[in-house]
This record gives sequence, structure tokens and C-alpha cells, in this order.
Amino acid sequence: MDAAALDDHLRRSLDDGSLSRAERSALGAWFDTLTPEQVALARSRVFAIASAALAERAAADVLGWCEAVTSLLGARALDRLQRERTVRQEAWFSPDDDCPGRIRERIAAAKQKLDVCVFTLTDDSIGQELVAAARRGVLIRVVTDDEKAHDLGSDIAMLRQAGIPVRTDRSAPHMHHKFALFDDALVLTGSYNWTRSAGRDNQENFVISDDPVLVRRFAAQFERLWRAFGGPEG
Repeated sequence: MDAAALDDHLRRSLDDGSLSRAERSALGAWFDTLTPEQVALARSRVFAIASAALAERAAADVLGWCEAVTSLLGARALDRLQRERTVRQEAWFSPDDDCPGRIRERIAAAKQKLDVCVFTLTDDSIGQELVAAARRGVLIRVVTDDEKAHDLGSDIAMLRQAGIPVRTDRSAPHMHHKFALFDDALVLTGSYNWTRSAGRDNQENFVISDDPVLVRRFAAQFERLWRAFGGPEG
């Protein structure tokens, strides 16, 4: 890392007294290249530049810039550490693997929160495991397809009767996702519908991952769908 170049990046971002979107993007890309030792140096340079600027600029502007830059630096450093750590991955294939059993195990292991987004749910053993999790205090939300929710054998009515909130798309195109988030720490996703035939007959798959980038992306998608499908009869 060129210390002079780093100082130049920082001073230019301070020129207008705030951190613009373009400046945030440029600094973020720069910070992504830093080693842990360089992160510490960058943080010290931020405070040194801020201290020098206080003699000429309004304190509120300088302190606001300093807080924004150090927050960005810390967030990028944390993201990098998370990306570099060993990520847990599992791959499951039906009908050879016990896919419904593994899904039930993950539901049973959930401690606080479980978000389920599946096209169809007819496997009673999985539906009953969700009800059991809700009864022990796990906060569960379910998103599913409006048409499949009324199919013969669907477990959606059972979940609603147990007090589990369910929302559907209520549109001609299908809500065709198949994923679940466990305690905002694991994501399970793949072709596998939560049905008896998927586990017994079909050639299906799912993966389980604790990759924080994937977990955040799927969590954001779930929240988007949950908001979009709200309202009466949701």
C-alpha cells in the first residue's frame, strides 16, 4: 500500500465535507485490498487527517467524515474476514439422501428464527416439525405460492391454524422459490420442494451454507417478498 496514495484518497473524500456515494465506493474498493496491518495504518491516517483538518474546517463536518470513513473501513475489513473464513457447505440429493430428515433436523435445531420460502409444502413430517418449532418459541414466517397453498394435501392451513404467519403472492406468475433461513445463520436452497414426492421419488437437490454473503442475500430477498405479499389475505 502506498501511504501517500492512501492520504490522497482520504483528503479528496474530505474536500466537500461529506462522503458521497462515489467516494464511498472508491474508498470501499481501496479498503478491500488492505491487509489487517494496513487497515490499522489506514485508521490511524484517518484520525491524523481529521485532526489536521479541525484547524480549518467545521468540527461537525470533520467528525462526520471521520465517523463515516472509519465505519466503512471497519465494515469492509469485517466482510473480508468473513469471506476468508472456512465456510460450511452441505449438498443433499434425493431420493438417495434423507433430504426430508435433514430439513427436519435443521428446523429442530433452530433457536430463535426461521424464515421459509417454498413453492409448495405437502410433507406432513416437515409441516409438523415447523409447528413444533413454533410451539417452543421459534419465530417462524412462511412465504408460498397462492395456488399451491390450496392444493389437496397442502400443510399451509395446518401452519396457519398453529398461528404461523403465512403470506402468498396472489398473482398469475408463481412464487417458485425453495429456500429457508435458520437463525439468520444458515441458508438451505435448491430444486427441492418440501413434498413427499420430492424426497421419495424425484431427482432433487439442496445445499446448506453458512456463507454470510449468501445468507444476507437470501434474507434480503425474503424480506422483499414478505413486504410485497403483505395486506389482507396475505
